[in-house]
Amino acid sequence: MFPLQSLRAFVTVAREGSVSRAAQRLHLTQPAVSLKLKQLQDELDLKLFLRKPQGLVLTPDGQALLPSAEKALATLAAFEQSARALHSTLRGRLRIGTIVDPEFIRLGAFLHRLVERAPQLETELRQGMSGSVLEQVRDGRLDVGFFLAPPGVGPGALAPEVAHRELTRFHYYVVAPAGWGPRIASADWPGLAAMPWIVTPEDSVHHRLLKVVLEPLGLTPHGVAQVDQEACMLDLVRAGVGLSLARDALAMTERQERGLVIAEGVQLPCALSFIWHRDRQEEPLIAEALEVLAGVWSLAAAA
Repeated sequence: MFPLQSLRAFVTVAREGSVSRAAQRLHLTQPAVSLKLKQLQDELDLKLFLRKPQGLVLTPDGQALLPSAEKALATLAAFEQSARALHSTLRGRLRIGTIVDPEFIRLGAFLHRLVERAPQLETELRQGMSGSVLEQVRDGRLDVGFFLAPPGVGPGALAPEVAHRELTRFHYYVVAPAGWGPRIASADWPGLAAMPWIVTPEDSVHHRLLKVVLEPLGLTPHGVAQVDQEACMLDLVRAGVGLSLARDALAMTERQERGLVIAEGVQLPCALSFIWHRDRQEEPLIAEALEVLAGVWSLAAAA
């Protein structure tokens, strides 16, 4: 192993063609640079420079060694940069509560960008329903999560200590089995509520959406089956079990491909939000997640 300063002196003199100019670049005295060159040549038992009227020029041996010396310095510089970067690299585990399907919440894009920006960060995904994700964010079992609720009935209304950022708004439709068109064509909410329903637990957004509409009317849906996943709900609708709610894009696809019926004129607005505990907003893990999320959903940084 040759002293780092000797390699730097060799490369700098080769580039500058002058000990004095090299000394200025290296912030050393000329005698110090000359000494380091002598030490390197003695260690190698090779003559690296010839002195000519225009300055120092490399010998054939010096020309042969220069690329290796430059490569060695570049490798050391990269090593030093990587070591410095580790002091500011984000580490730890981010526990993320996920809901519905990954494509809808843009989970893949979110994780891809997050890992790119913080390669030392680990992520842990926990699939659930909005209500359970909210509860786990509130008590610290999750760091962040996704949440669905009617606009204006965000997570803060249920848990004031939880902050949120709204990502998008959409609608839920009432979907019915194929062939049920005549049954629901002119049905109002009392008529719809009396029909068979595939219902969901209280933690589900479907439960909250129906409650917002039906409770003021003194109604509850006539549940004949209870499930906790949208895929299961749609399977039961296709099987002719009863009515359910489906996100607008899913409902349209099911109508086109499976012949499911959509109740006309019935749209339940909903909002997708990202949630975290208010007391933890300044934590590096949370702040990084929010910044990445803003890029994925093309949100203004100040939103």
